[in-house]
Amino acid sequence: MKHDTCNILMVCHGNICRSPMAEFVMKDLVERAGMAERFHIESAATSTEEIGNPVYPPARRMLERHGLSCRGKTARQMTHSDYDRFDIIIGMDTWNMRNMAAITGGDPDGKMHRMLDFTRRPGDVADPWYTGNFDATWRDVTEGCDALLNWIIKNQE
Repeated sequence: MKHDTCNILMVCHGNICRSPMAEFVMKDLVERAGMAERFHIESAATSTEEIGNPVYPPARRMLERHGLSCRGKTARQMTHSDYDRFDIIIGMDTWNMRNMAAITGGDPDGKMHRMLDFTRRPGDVADPWYTGNFDATWRDVTEGCDALLNWIIKNQE
């Protein structure tokens, strides 16, 4: 990162469950670490299905249960120009990564990573849209965000 602010984009299929959870968990982590001014964090979808919709109620309730608000967040689709705007682009799963590469035309700068690839258990973040298990998604997202922040701090030194 060549500038003072680290710009992070969290991406999933619809931008109503996993990526907004990751956006607000990451915002909370950097806030609690006293580094909020050093980060700009957003989330987006690879699909157009949920554009303009608020965070899915069970995902919103999971955030609220942990003291986090996502008030005002609505789904948006990732764009080609996001590749230039963001330093790190995090996909929640392998399918997201394929779709992100299609949207951006590839990843020549190595900015795109799967969320859990920063953890000791690389893989896909559990998708609660299909499983209904928001606890598993919360565990994956919080572990992934924590590992990502540690990776960023280590690589900025």
